[in-house]
Amino acid sequence: MKTRPVLTTAVVLALSLASFAGIADARPGNGGSMGSRGSRTWSAPAPTRTSPYGAAPMERSIAPQQQAPAYERNTYGAPAYNNGMMRPPSRHPFLTGFAGGLLGAGLFGLMSGHGLMGGVHGFFGFIGLLIQIALGIFLVRWLFGLFMRRQGGSTSGGNGGFVPTGTARQPAQGNQRTVQIGPQDYQAFQQLLLNVQAAWSQQNIPALQGMATPEMVSYFNQELAGLASRGERNVVSDVRFLQGDLSEAWSENGYDYATVALRYSLIDLTTDMMGRVVSGSSADPVTVTELWTFVRPSSGGGWLLSAIQQTR
Repeated sequence: MKTRPVLTTAVVLALSLASFAGIADARPGNGGSMGSRGSRTWSAPAPTRTSPYGAAPMERSIAPQQQAPAYERNTYGAPAYNNGMMRPPSRHPFLTGFAGGLLGAGLFGLMSGHGLMGGVHGFFGFIGLLIQIALGIFLVRWLFGLFMRRQGGSTSGGNGGFVPTGTARQPAQGNQRTVQIGPQDYQAFQQLLLNVQAAWSQQNIPALQGMATPEMVSYFNQELAGLASRGERNVVSDVRFLQGDLSEAWSENGYDYATVALRYSLIDLTTDMMGRVVSGSSADPVTVTELWTFVRPSSGGGWLLSAIQQTR
């Protein structure tokens, strides 16, 4: 019958939608961007090693939307370069393009005693040059990787897994100043990550009120209420912090702000009231990279979560 292909297509589409729903984000924030970052709420956080392409624009916030300075925005709210054309930051700029190949060839020529660009004579000389370029690139990559591994091993331990390579942007307004972030602050950020996830799983709103701003607590409350109205519950477990670094830290209007990139893994499982899996997996962890912003009074006090943004 002619209706069979239609039914088959419908079944395939339904299974595809079910599969897509199975990987939906249900952790705190529901995989969205929300909260406030003071006067920088609508500006893109500075890129870091953990989040090299920056953050997605804020979707929900009580902060009034302001026009970000031209030098730090583009159509999507990301940092702009080259007169508004965004260019993703290059991890190894000295290894890209033909200039990197010439550098490799020059280094190899010097090491082999033939001068900086010696040996380029005729066809076989050109083949030799190509070989030198390949070997030079390999050597530079190996040396660069060795340097980065040593640097990571010597700097990450003191900050509880955070790599202090993020660079805070210069204050955009006269009433802002740069805030220094130390090891104790990094440890507080990591602990808040774990504690917020635990309180979310327990649906413990009073506990969240001691860890996040009233704005963020209201978003969490709405999300938990939405789950309950659908007869579902989201539980995150086995949360493991993997890596983090500072994007920017500043002070304004009597409050300190710090935006950090966080990479962590967790079990993200949503079930119905009968315990049947709606989305996620109880066995397969997912890895997440987000930018969390924390705030505290400049006069002293503990950090509170004030925003979560997804990475690009």
